[in-house]
Amino acid sequence: MQKLEREVEISFTLSQGNGGQNVNKVATAVQLRFDVVNSALLTDHARATILASGDSRLTKDGVLVLRAQEFRTQVKNKLAALERLKELIDSASEVRKKRRPTRPSRGAKERRLKQKTVRATIKQGRGKVDF
Repeated sequence: MQKLEREVEISFTLSQGNGGQNVNKVATAVQLRFDVVNSALLTDHARATILASGDSRLTKDGVLVLRAQEFRTQVKNKLAALERLKELIDSASEVRKKRRPTRPSRGAKERRLKQKTVRATIKQGRGKVDF
């Protein structure tokens, strides 16, 4: 986490929402800026994944901007923003298995068709009644 803290730029701003007069006086909201393009922490795969994600928090220069203001203290908001960044990096670093296309089995096809005929007869029974 300390390596991560060295690569981020943190600034504090006035928060929105609940907090009474404290919101107007104390800058508790955290704005965290992380340079994805020039980061030494990220692997090439993770960097490409984050940049290709189309996240609205990414700037044109490849800087990720996170804002945290859930808590009333700077420390808690800073930890929340760092934790969110860590989770984002971890999920981008994960190499996902390639999906192998499969076909439904013969039994699955038969069950589906049988269920369709059952539903069709139920719905047909809801029609007009002739006397």
